[in-house]
Amino acid sequence: MHRLCYHSIVLALLAVASLAQTSCRGLPKPVSLPETHRLEVGQLVFHSDFELPREHRLVRELALEREDLCNPLGLAATDEPIEVYLFRDADRYREYLARNFPGVPSRRAFFLESDTRLAVYAHWSDRVAEDLRHEVAHGYLHAVLPNLPLWIDEGLAEYFEVPRGLAGLNQPHIELLADSIEHDDWKPNLRRLEAFSESSQMGQREYAESWAWVYFMLNSPPERRALLVDYLAELRAKGSSKALSARLAALDAAPEGPLTQYVCTLQRNAVKK
Repeated sequence: MHRLCYHSIVLALLAVASLAQTSCRGLPKPVSLPETHRLEVGQLVFHSDFELPREHRLVRELALEREDLCNPLGLAATDEPIEVYLFRDADRYREYLARNFPGVPSRRAFFLESDTRLAVYAHWSDRVAEDLRHEVAHGYLHAVLPNLPLWIDEGLAEYFEVPRGLAGLNQPHIELLADSIEHDDWKPNLRRLEAFSESSQMGQREYAESWAWVYFMLNSPPERRALLVDYLAELRAKGSSKALSARLAALDAAPEGPLTQYVCTLQRNAVKK
């Protein structure tokens, strides 16, 4: 099951509520954050309760992700720190979540944006690389685009969660969407995605569709890629922008058709390999 990355505003409100709760006399002492080891690499500041070598391949990959993300999107990176808290022990991580974010379903990792900081929380697991690539992508994006709409925030994070060598190709999403097209007569609907404001409104297929729109535009003719780059540039400059669906419609009256064909082509190419 796909993990949910809850909207940062919801997480921030939960964090404030949890701080108020833990300050009350008589409540159990909260689990502390991992602080034994600290490693600063570029924009990332790792805090862990185990030693994480600077030359660890995952550390290198996460540091390089900033350039991989900013360059194709035409974004100028910032130096705002992204705090990454890594628990070795899954039980301590889950206890920290339960104490500090009560009511939020347990998941392996999450990103939190507040008024003053960007932070990622995770525990070491066999999927920690995927989890951190996804959540750190949120950090890099929110460092430059704090008003990023939910669907594209998640679509870009899904794009960058795969290993660098795959260049954003998220095969499980292709398989899910191709199966939906074949058996459920599913059709993409970007305007529907744009209306979402909370992660609870998005299921696995919505995450997959968000990824598909991003992948489609970044691997399409230059005019489609330019629409995405211009959209993000205006978001950064003005804090808001004309909906991307409207921009795409000006280029192609029915962009959902080409996206559907593109997904089917990706699936056929995967089957041939």
